[in-house]
Amino acid sequence: MKFPIKIFNSYSKVDRNFFLGLNNILGFKPKDINVYKRAFLHRSVNKKDSNGHPMNYERLEFLGDSMLGTIISKYLYQEVPDGDEGYLTKMRSKIVSREHLNELGKDLNLIQYVESRIPKSHFGDNIHGNVFEALVGAIYLDRGYVFCEKFISKQVIEPYVDIEQLEGKVISYKSLVIEWCQKQKKTFHFNVYDDTGNDSLKHFAVKLSINGEIMAKARATSKKKAEERASKRAFFAMQDKMQKS
Repeated sequence: MKFPIKIFNSYSKVDRNFFLGLNNILGFKPKDINVYKRAFLHRSVNKKDSNGHPMNYERLEFLGDSMLGTIISKYLYQEVPDGDEGYLTKMRSKIVSREHLNELGKDLNLIQYVESRIPKSHFGDNIHGNVFEALVGAIYLDRGYVFCEKFISKQVIEPYVDIEQLEGKVISYKSLVIEWCQKQKKTFHFNVYDDTGNDSLKHFAVKLSINGEIMAKARATSKKKAEERASKRAFFAMQDKMQKS
């Protein structure tokens, strides 16, 4: 795709590269490049606009999350006419899960455009999904709903959404384990404590006990992740027993 020379003359070399990179990701020409630049601005840069308001991707992330949910909801409503509210809600949760959004952000290599004072190696996985949502918010502000829907269709629905596969996808192993324990009248406990290892990032360790017996251990950079990892290990350790009951 060729662009008018005046577009490039008005941009710095850095902005020209950013513009071309965006065009490849979006599949269409961005109008207001500044909206997209904000979508990749981390709060650590501590920038403010002319009115003194903080400039970072977090507000765009909020907007993008809403747009993504709306467009996926519309798609599911049309594609699964016999799905009830509970089914549609569960399917939407699987498509827009944090894990899935992180994968999308990684596949598009969005982190290459993030401006931050924190080394990118210190970010957790969620930065990828956060920036993906911020990009969706920027598309909506720049080009409106139709272009936003086209982008989500191209980058999310067409390559990743398979209704039959999603029906069998587990969103949360922790929820599965807790539900099974409650049905079987078994007690469960997540013992979470700080992991004082040699890593530069703080970690949390978890022991998952069921009826007083330790079923699994795990560690991660957040309590939530550690609990989920321990639950996943416990699920696979008890899979046969859980599926029979």
